[in-house]
Amino acid sequence: MHTWQRTELNNVTSVKFIPDADKKAELAHKIATMSERHAQELALAQIEVLKEDAKGNWFQSSWRPLIGWISGLSLGINYMVSPICAGFGITIPQADMSVMMPLMFGMLGIGGMRSYDKMKKTDTKK
Repeated sequence: MHTWQRTELNNVTSVKFIPDADKKAELAHKIATMSERHAQELALAQIEVLKEDAKGNWFQSSWRPLIGWISGLSLGINYMVSPICAGFGITIPQADMSVMMPLMFGMLGIGGMRSYDKMKKTDTKK
């Protein structure tokens, strides 16, 4: 029980203008349980929000792997497929890697930090 609750409880129980002892006890009980009920309602509402977040959706769980596959394919085309095809006289236009590399390195860095967090047991998804 918080100090302000105790103060309010003491105020209600010491009030002299509520002559009925049962009514005074009922009011004291209501004040004492008010914050617990409110905290429980907040916790239940938070649980509902977390349930919805846990479901997720396809886009939310798939956009990072999609960007990773696009970056990997671009690297493969630029540095493997295009040079091999050029040897056979087939010209394949190359993607601008000055755009792809920062994106890929950023994703690798985030993925690396996530792995480091898991290794050090500072995983936030416990």
